[in-house]
Amino acid sequence: MTRLQRVSSADGTQIAVDATGEGRPVVLIGGAFNDRTTMTGLAGVLSPYYRAVIYDRRGRGDSGDVSADYSVEREMDDLRAVIGYVGGTAALFGHSSGAVLALEAARRRLTVERVAAYETPFIPEGSRPRPAPDVAGRLVSLVRAGDRDGATALFQAEVVGLPAEMVEGMRQSDVWGYLTGLAHSLPYDYALFDSGSPVPAGRLAEVGVPVLAIAGSNTFPWLYQATEQVARAVPDGRFLSLAGQDHGVLHQPEALLPALREFLG
Repeated sequence: MTRLQRVSSADGTQIAVDATGEGRPVVLIGGAFNDRTTMTGLAGVLSPYYRAVIYDRRGRGDSGDVSADYSVEREMDDLRAVIGYVGGTAALFGHSSGAVLALEAARRRLTVERVAAYETPFIPEGSRPRPAPDVAGRLVSLVRAGDRDGATALFQAEVVGLPAEMVEGMRQSDVWGYLTGLAHSLPYDYALFDSGSPVPAGRLAEVGVPVLAIAGSNTFPWLYQATEQVARAVPDGRFLSLAGQDHGVLHQPEALLPALREFLG
């Protein structure tokens, strides 16, 4: 990795950026409960072929947040600053809600060449219970009250859709401290979705760049279905099922390399 750099977003927030490798830039965007370290493995795999760029979304890791209004516009400003730092145009790879952020950036005509989107967590009709309309407000209230434990539990149970006993098991495990440490950023993830998180076919139809939508063959059925629907909704989309993988693909980043090399060129 290069030495950590910071770029200024439109509101003055300092965004932490690392880059490694040479060639055309590919910005890697993590999802909920992720900071830039989640993408270091994939950056290393890509760096012999591209300039792999990772950054902390606002409020996470080494990035600040001077606004905390949890708007998608702030995250667009941040990504625009990162793309400007690496030369003014880039391809994007996003994981989970990071994939939704990448697609939204392309829809808003940021200088994005193409988007690889891994398991976009929209909720297709009839696939699983949808989050209640008040989840966004409850999540913000918990975060502003400093209740990171409650925000983490709410997100895992009602947004991710995990059973209560699984959430309680996570609460008793070593991973819970890591999750609660990033819980204050969750409203930014959920701001990317309409109430109930349906697949936004109308918005996706406005994405004007090639999209590779990837899902692991062993992932949750609703995630697999959502990713297929994304590929159909964008004008220039292709779906890829990645054999043997699930939502934790970033732990095996080399599995993504052949598909990304073929797509990114």
